[in-house]
Amino acid sequence: MKDAPRSLNFIEHIIEEDLEKGFIKNDLRFRFPPEPNGYLHIGHASSICLNFGLGLRYDAPVNLRFDDTNPSKEEKEYVEAIRSDVEWLGFQWDKECYASDYFQQLYDWAVMLIKEGKAYVDSQSSEAMAEQKGTPTEPGTDSPYRNRSVEENLELFEEMKAGKHGEGTHVLRAKIDMTATNMLMRDPIMYRVLHKPHHRTNTDWCIYPMYDWTHGESDYIESVSHSLCTLEFAPHRELYNWFLDQVVEEGRVRPKQREFARRNLSHTIVSKRKLLELVNRGIVKSWDDPRMPTISGLRRRGYTPESIRNFADTIGIAKRENVVDVSLLEFHVREHLNQIAPRVMAVLDPVKLVITNYPEGQEEWLTAENNPEDPGAGEREVPFSRELYIEKDDFKEEANRKFFRLKLGGEVRLKNGYIIKAESCTKDTDGNITEIQCTYDPKSKSGSGTEESLRKVKGTLHWVSVAHAIPAEVRLYDRLFSHETPDAVKDKDFMEFINPDSLKVVTAYVEPSLKDAEPGERFQFQRLGYFNIDTDSKADALVFNRTVPLRDTWAKLKDQD
Repeated sequence: MKDAPRSLNFIEHIIEEDLEKGFIKNDLRFRFPPEPNGYLHIGHASSICLNFGLGLRYDAPVNLRFDDTNPSKEEKEYVEAIRSDVEWLGFQWDKECYASDYFQQLYDWAVMLIKEGKAYVDSQSSEAMAEQKGTPTEPGTDSPYRNRSVEENLELFEEMKAGKHGEGTHVLRAKIDMTATNMLMRDPIMYRVLHKPHHRTNTDWCIYPMYDWTHGESDYIESVSHSLCTLEFAPHRELYNWFLDQVVEEGRVRPKQREFARRNLSHTIVSKRKLLELVNRGIVKSWDDPRMPTISGLRRRGYTPESIRNFADTIGIAKRENVVDVSLLEFHVREHLNQIAPRVMAVLDPVKLVITNYPEGQEEWLTAENNPEDPGAGEREVPFSRELYIEKDDFKEEANRKFFRLKLGGEVRLKNGYIIKAESCTKDTDGNITEIQCTYDPKSKSGSGTEESLRKVKGTLHWVSVAHAIPAEVRLYDRLFSHETPDAVKDKDFMEFINPDSLKVVTAYVEPSLKDAEPGERFQFQRLGYFNIDTDSKADALVFNRTVPLRDTWAKLKDQD
């Protein structure tokens, strides 16, 4: 039975309607237009998947355009990070474009508007302009400079471009309607003076175009057919169209702006300003800290491109904003890693276990399956010896019937190995257990086919041979914020909700097959969770990041509330 066809989202419906009305399919073109003033985050991932997904669906080109009109906040580092993130997610753009490529054309069009009496240089302070803007219920008032002559406007604008005026002295405004119901139409600013070097044009320009002026005109220059923005740009659509009205020529593709809702993620912030604050205040180490919701942070933590794309596909595209539980994102990475991650054994909180009837000095190599979800993943050999490490939590001197791990007098199976029985334990002066003494059944080896090997015991433990164990630093990452919406609580600073347990660092022991693991490789530590090798890792000093636990521990805590 074939899968049911996927239903279209409302953006796809818009495109289908345009095609039905005669829009030429070969003229479809989309764009992803980040501002290079920070690293991309999980919210951008949805937009990337939307735009590039439409490109794949309609076999249409997609541009990667950097809206680089604010040199005071933009850096080449961010450009390179954005490129890397889009490629890592599995997408390839048709053209790499920059708004700064169009500075001359935008300037020429601005001069044209001045000559047509549709733009003027305003010399008021920003405070005065804000006061004259009016309110949503009261019309604005005209600037005293609104009726400057074309000649004076042209001269001042040329002087602004030449760097003859300081920042804040003049702006270029569109002359539209100071009584418009939409306040964005009340003579919006098109250019401001800014004496800052640009990451691409250096000091060639002393004036920079505002986003509203740049956005639609850049789309037009690139022949973008559908310009998709988040919902906060809906009021800007009228201005987007007004600016296009001034320059669009017959016979060329006219871009259409349409808006979709952000998908906010619980226990997360995505404001670039606030993310930068986390970095600058040392709450996290960098933009790619594995606790950050940045794409580079998720990549470093061990997330896969497939899991992020599947997440974006699941939450879909909508017209209303809502908060998506971060556990859904974690579900998708678990689901994908379960399919692809090799199983290995590691002990995070070790206690020594000695098998007293196993011959001293003897070792053997046991066969272990690499991934039960992937028959082609093969097998590996794991060393076994008299002394092992197990997790401290896997042993209790006394326990009730629901405790299926090791207890005195009780039996468990060692994964891929033998059935053991706890006989006694040793404690230090504080009563902490330092060693567990056990016996094993030599005939109970997993896979041997003996009657003893087929005997059922309720618990199975992972372990690592002491003599072969490799010490490793393991970073146990958790959610950075304890509150579901940390930046939406009235009268509270989002920093107040930092989770003090978002990172714990432990020294663990891992099986020797991991000795040559490379940064980025992902594994399932059996019974513990999914982990990957961090970029800080070295051949003689392995570092693992926990991507996610095997199960959603936060859901358990929520159920207990």
